[in-house]
Amino acid sequence: MMLEVLFLGTGASIPSRRRSPACTVVRAGADMVMFDCGEGSQRQMMVSPLSFMKLKGILITHLHGDHIFGLPGLLQTMGLSGRTEPLVLRGPPGFTHAVETLLELFEGVRHYTLDIEDVDDGDVIGIGGLRIDCFKTVHGVPSVGFALETADRPGQFNRAKAEELGLEISDYKALRDGKTVKGVSPEDVIGDARPGFRVVYSGDTVPCDALRAAARDADLLIHEATYRDSEAELAARYGHTTVGQAARIAKETGCAHLALVHVSNRYDDELDEVEAEARRIFECTEVPEDLRMYRLDGNGFRSV
Repeated sequence: MMLEVLFLGTGASIPSRRRSPACTVVRAGADMVMFDCGEGSQRQMMVSPLSFMKLKGILITHLHGDHIFGLPGLLQTMGLSGRTEPLVLRGPPGFTHAVETLLELFEGVRHYTLDIEDVDDGDVIGIGGLRIDCFKTVHGVPSVGFALETADRPGQFNRAKAEELGLEISDYKALRDGKTVKGVSPEDVIGDARPGFRVVYSGDTVPCDALRAAARDADLLIHEATYRDSEAELAARYGHTTVGQAARIAKETGCAHLALVHVSNRYDDELDEVEAEARRIFECTEVPEDLRMYRLDGNGFRSV
């Protein structure tokens, strides 16, 4: 079992030559969801390895333009491309009204159902085999973050013990399927089920207790870092988090990995320095480039 994380837009507020506004896609098998949908997200996905037609849900953290301007065009393109599968749309209080207004303004062909609801702190979203918990963030407008969890993973297969018990490679699949083979039961060679993966997506926010609680022991925290620490005053004024603050949250909450996004385009030529600044506090930090795909599995979080 693994997760794929595709960073379509890692910039903040306005697009730059190198980076698009906020948009990240997480795929677990057949279940694929998009977090935020900034301007140009559909084009970014078109040139990526993934298909927006296979999205099961789009989750918006707040209604600032750099997080939602890409949504009307993407919904229309799905319709023009022949989508028939329902699509889940969730966002903070006011989201449903905003989307319905946009759909009224921009007519388009759509032969699929939109399942639209507002969400708030404590709400739970179910999409396929994914559970997504919502938590309230602090950004000056209604805003939420999302904590995605996959189902428990199968226990580890003890190949050495299987060989010791006289099993062959051809027997392994049946054991993984829960069958007893040659008197050996699955419990003899397969360990207890392991917890699924947990990925937390902050959206735009100042550091807050609800986010810290959601991020506790996460396998991956995707956190905004609009400003470097030298501009902490600006971060506080506009409701954002600095690079160092995000790194400290990851360290204090026991996260395994941190990915910094929503980085101001003023730092487009300093991204290596941004990453180094964070790694001085939390070593397992990445500052992804647009269109970079990462894999999260039992071996960690790495670019592919």
